[in-house]
Amino acid sequence: MSYLQLLAPDFLLILCGYLVCRHTPLNRSVWQPVEGLVYYLLFPVLLFQSVVKSPIDVGEAAGLVAAGAGTTLCGVALAYSLPHLPWLGRRIDRRDHAAAAQVAFRFNSFIVLALAERLAGAQGLLMMAVLIGVCVPLVNVAAVWPMARGGQLGFARELLRNPLIIATATGLAANLLGLRIPQWLEPAVSRIGAASLALGLMAAGAGMQFGLLSRGKLLSASVLAIRHVVMPLVAWALAHLLRLDAVQTSVLMAFSAVSTASSCYVLAARMGHNGAYVAGLVTLSTVLGAASLTLALGMLR
Repeated sequence: MSYLQLLAPDFLLILCGYLVCRHTPLNRSVWQPVEGLVYYLLFPVLLFQSVVKSPIDVGEAAGLVAAGAGTTLCGVALAYSLPHLPWLGRRIDRRDHAAAAQVAFRFNSFIVLALAERLAGAQGLLMMAVLIGVCVPLVNVAAVWPMARGGQLGFARELLRNPLIIATATGLAANLLGLRIPQWLEPAVSRIGAASLALGLMAAGAGMQFGLLSRGKLLSASVLAIRHVVMPLVAWALAHLLRLDAVQTSVLMAFSAVSTASSCYVLAARMGHNGAYVAGLVTLSTVLGAASLTLALGMLR
């Protein structure tokens, strides 16, 4: 039940955005500027804060980093391979796949940070910060590539302009240099981060169109299966192979089974792809995350 309680606020915010957009004067004309605000300012600030606020000792957590990166890269490879599978590729829309592939390997850093603290206190937070710092650049590069290529956009240009990658890279650089956010500025930065979570999830709800999921059932099932079934199994195998300790294993399992990033929708919409379809996948992933987290952490017993 504790995992369900952790995920419930995110799902309720998405539902709230959906209802507000469709049953009040606050329709899509209001929420489109909100998406831009979250994508270009609020969420990058939160991402920078999450990476920079805890000292990272990569050497001490080398096994965890290897397992997290391995799990992530496995998810990326599987997501990319879907259109090339002989029994599946012909039934997948390539443009929808370019937008939806990210759902298979990105993760909700807000939820996983909160869960890490519950699982292992300050030590768990530190280990999760290491995973976020290493894996966020990987998943953002992997998310941008299919959409930039499919949309005939310059890949390098899109990466250099991507505010999520910029925030992560600068956060990592500041962390490794020992720089921290000034204490007097932290309350304001924390409030910006809190706003990004609430508004980002509500914007995802405002953009949802569940009807679009019916046209891509195989694609939807495939990316969600990678996110919530395959990646936890890969993480469990790597944890045993690399002989991670109990705390590292629990952090890795939470990282591998958590729901996908709420910003998947924002990224797809801002790059001119089917944001409404991706928003539906984000919502389904949020629901499935409660079950996959419970099962993944149950594997530790």
